[in-house]
Amino acid sequence: MTDTTERAGELADLAARFPKLHAPQRWAWGGIDAQFSAELPPDELITNIHVVGFTEGRVVLCRDARGHWFLPGGTREAAESVESCLVRELREEAGARLAGPPTWIGAHRAVTDHPVPYRPWQPHPEKAWLWGWAEVVVDSAPTNPDDGEQVVEVRAMTPDEARHLLVRGRDAWWGELLTLAVESHRTR
Repeated sequence: MTDTTERAGELADLAARFPKLHAPQRWAWGGIDAQFSAELPPDELITNIHVVGFTEGRVVLCRDARGHWFLPGGTREAAESVESCLVRELREEAGARLAGPPTWIGAHRAVTDHPVPYRPWQPHPEKAWLWGWAEVVVDSAPTNPDDGEQVVEVRAMTPDEARHLLVRGRDAWWGELLTLAVESHRTR
């Protein structure tokens, strides 16, 4: 079996195991049609980076002032590298720092029907949200910049607790994304 055939089989297996995560999605808030794949996008398409942060086997979640629980991450700034964005977003939203290199598990490839990009430097109309996991250390309060989410709580919890909070009031693909990250984390 060739490497290409083997990789196609791995991708098909992941899609079968996580059907909600891999299903086409419409993100009305951004006029976006998105679809997840474990195949990583080219760097120039990545506009957003999010990570499942693990600390002592627990998952780090952030809660904003509206009561919304989320994974740390966010929008890439102009000329910012993926790793610099991740470092900045972890500090801003979770008061955390990387304790090891990130492992990228996939991305939502997306196309927006908005006439202009969200930020002038972003690719348009195609873009990608990169998802991964990393070992982190929560060692300060979130910096909460004025132009970002205002985080009121950061909590490390079991994967089951995190799954419950991420899925509550949202599409079920969030739970599958977390499960994929936990499985990837366990095998590394």
